[in-house]
Amino acid sequence: MGKVTGFLELKRSKQPYRPVEERLHDWNQVMDSWPLDKLNDQAARCMDCGIPFCHQGCPLGNLIPDWNDLVYRDQWQDAIQRLHATNNFPEFTGTLCPAPCEGSCVLGINDDPVNIKAVELSIIDKAWQEGWIEPQIPVVKTGKKVAVVGSGPAGLAASQQLARAGHEVTLFERDDRIGGLMRYGIPEFKMEKKVLDRRLQQMQAEGVTFKTNAHVGFDISVDELKKDFDAILLTGGSCDRRDLPIEGRELKGIYQAMEYLPMQNRVCEGDTKPDNFIDAKDKHVVIIGGGDTGADCLGTANRQGAKSVHQLEIMPKPPQARAEDNPWPEWPRIYRIASAHEEGVERLYSVSTKRFVGDDAGNVKSLELVRMQMVNVDGRATVDGGRLQLEEVPDSHESIPADLVFLAMGFVGPEKPGMIEQLGLELDERGNVIADRNWMTNVDGVFVAGDMQRGQSLIVWAIAEGRSAARGVDEYLMGESDLPAPVKPIRFN
Repeated sequence: MGKVTGFLELKRSKQPYRPVEERLHDWNQVMDSWPLDKLNDQAARCMDCGIPFCHQGCPLGNLIPDWNDLVYRDQWQDAIQRLHATNNFPEFTGTLCPAPCEGSCVLGINDDPVNIKAVELSIIDKAWQEGWIEPQIPVVKTGKKVAVVGSGPAGLAASQQLARAGHEVTLFERDDRIGGLMRYGIPEFKMEKKVLDRRLQQMQAEGVTFKTNAHVGFDISVDELKKDFDAILLTGGSCDRRDLPIEGRELKGIYQAMEYLPMQNRVCEGDTKPDNFIDAKDKHVVIIGGGDTGADCLGTANRQGAKSVHQLEIMPKPPQARAEDNPWPEWPRIYRIASAHEEGVERLYSVSTKRFVGDDAGNVKSLELVRMQMVNVDGRATVDGGRLQLEEVPDSHESIPADLVFLAMGFVGPEKPGMIEQLGLELDERGNVIADRNWMTNVDGVFVAGDMQRGQSLIVWAIAEGRSAARGVDEYLMGESDLPAPVKPIRFN
């Protein structure tokens, strides 16, 4: 490494963010850029560890020690080449990925891990600023036509790889803009959509054709795709939302997170507010679900001017540091504070919603909670290991006000009506599409990748699977492929 003793001399710095009082009044990205001298120090902390377990943590197999060293040496163009060797869109992962690589960093055994994500994002930001990102147009065209269905990170990565291999790629998206959940699920303050748009311009220059308002299985038949294309790759994601069918669910004011977030994102894109726009201004908001989607609802509600926000999580509050049953290099299951949490929220752990309570007009006005505890299956309360389950705490009911409730409890699999049913695709016990080790489904010439195959997961897994599936499609069409092979084993059904 460039600075062998860097990890001994330098401490991890926190990602710079704009002040809360400033960012709550706009929809601009909350993160600030790193000063290059401080970033240089962060890259210098990457130690000569011998076996870089950060590779184990990263589904893409990013060459992290390489580009950390190159940033320390101010060799930025070499750094972006190393970064792009394994990752089509490092600006997406550098902004949105929870950084499992950092959880596996060797330095994290007894110190704070290297700030890998910050270095990654700074490399790609500098590359765009310097004009180093250019279309990679194939010299030879194969004459093969590929349809990719779904324009999230898996579909985008696969489309770019296939276009660079010389195939004619058409990317179908049912919404009116390309990007999937990155477009309409991720709030503008978390990732400004100009970051997405500049990549789409690059992909168009590379030959990818985008078709929006094209809902395959409804607007476009699967038979039509099978007739017009030599191969089909399905990357439609896991969009079947988990619901909460309890008393009062029919009340007005209770929405799925993905009913709420796209509305504000469309307004940020310049669309006119619809008559049914969901506005949290001056309202008591309750978010059920303690994950990233819940935090996205939180940041959105606060920017709209919510009177109060509660975020509920059924599981216990995580510890501040790794527990004994969560050793390195596993992903650390610890208490985390997202930027949205810094902006104002009351987080409640170990609670379950029993029922929604409404007013005479049929609007939700409050919800009743009950406290939960972890117990052994024989009913004894415990903090030890063994087989545990959640159980209600007797006489622990309470009520909190709620003018708006957002359900952010994740997704249970891909949507079955339409494309999946019409193609007759085989599903596993979790309802996900089954793929073989070449990413093909039970239907010849039809491939699948991303959350539709894996189940709800991380953006970094989606990009990794999109890249790997592109190689599978290329091999199917051409008999061999020069596209990169997967650098980490993919979980198949």
